[in-house]
Amino acid sequence: MSGFLKVIIDVASTPAILVALIAVLGLALQKKHFSDIIRGGIKTFVGFLVVTAGAGVIQTSLEPFGKMFQHAFHVTGVVPNNEAIVAVALTTFGTKTALIMLLGMAFNILIARITRYKYIYLTGHATLYMACMLAVIVTSIDMNNVLAILFGGLALGLANTIFPAIAQPFTRKITQNDNIALGHTGDFGYAVSGLVGQLTSRRSKKVRSTEEINFPKGLAFLRDSTVSITITMGVFYILVALFAGQAYVTKLGGGTNYIVYALQQAGSFAAGVFVILAGVRLILAEIVPAFKGISERLVPNSKPALDCPIVFPYAPNAVLIGFLSSFVGGIVSLGLMILMGTTVVIPGVVPHFFCGATAGVYGNASGGVRGAVLGSFTQGIIISFMPIFLLPIMSGIGFSGSTFSDTDYGVTGILLGNVSKVAGSWGFIATLILILAIMLLLTWRGKKSKVASEK
Repeated sequence: MSGFLKVIIDVASTPAILVALIAVLGLALQKKHFSDIIRGGIKTFVGFLVVTAGAGVIQTSLEPFGKMFQHAFHVTGVVPNNEAIVAVALTTFGTKTALIMLLGMAFNILIARITRYKYIYLTGHATLYMACMLAVIVTSIDMNNVLAILFGGLALGLANTIFPAIAQPFTRKITQNDNIALGHTGDFGYAVSGLVGQLTSRRSKKVRSTEEINFPKGLAFLRDSTVSITITMGVFYILVALFAGQAYVTKLGGGTNYIVYALQQAGSFAAGVFVILAGVRLILAEIVPAFKGISERLVPNSKPALDCPIVFPYAPNAVLIGFLSSFVGGIVSLGLMILMGTTVVIPGVVPHFFCGATAGVYGNASGGVRGAVLGSFTQGIIISFMPIFLLPIMSGIGFSGSTFSDTDYGVTGILLGNVSKVAGSWGFIATLILILAIMLLLTWRGKKSKVASEK
């Protein structure tokens, strides 16, 4: 890979830089003053770094929780991990991944321009991971390199346009406007959570939000999300530490008392959530008005599709409820897999947090507390079983012990991977052309209906 191409990929796959550049472009297209452009770009850049730092704190605190859980309950199997499989795959498919990613971003903008689905996917690392999976699939069917990159890019552009659109009806309910979209590889699961929330609320006259949970006067302090998250996670960490055993946890904590270590990790988890919420507020204050320039000039009425923590501030209680419910869904799924004798997928704490927490917010938006619980629980089951069906596609190229975790990888990989196995490269290409044709047809019908209604 050339040095210039590597720089371009590094920029495109770094959300803080990518979104800062988008903010600068949007403000420049609005002909804002130079000082406003610099301020907007820097504040967006810093905001994403704050979110990234918070996510890093959460991942660091959840890693020992996962180790303690596996040790305590003696479970072994596949742990779906996007970062792990991508790190391995890039050593073989790095150049193809990079070119598919760049072409996919271009196709995303083009598709948003010519169809009714006006979503510009700005989550760079998620785009990189999806491009990597597509590079693996197109390589498995021995497609000509030029066609592989061209249609791999088209597949990525379609995925990055369609998945935010699937979740958008519920995103609008969460944000109470249509200014932003969700660009994360769990969009399919979040839409499912929103649908489950709708089903749970149909017979209810009044839907109570997770943010309206009434605490007794003596427990009013639990209304503070930082306090409630710290206490709840403290209880969970201590319970798992007790099951894992003092000797193991003390060793894991580098000699720190095992109860103290568990409390430290629980506090770090809450601190990470607090930092994420602060960063998201900073980003939203800058990126939405800045994106107006792109929406008006390059892709009319377009919306930025941003990473999943963007919805956390709208329902902080649902974040915690969603994570715990999704993790329970993972544990239930683990038990079912053992009983059925299938490949065992160990609940990955990090995907169950980020995907489960987001699913909780979506379930809450349509179904309140019950929607948050049942929606994220359902999503937890989906991200537990989907990797089983994706694993054969990855193992065909030599990745037998690892696979992707989030729902959008599963939907894309299972569909295109199986089509490729049955119908080869032309089946892969035909499927993409058919999907694009359907999007164009729906766009045309939408315009025709709009013209008819205006007459």
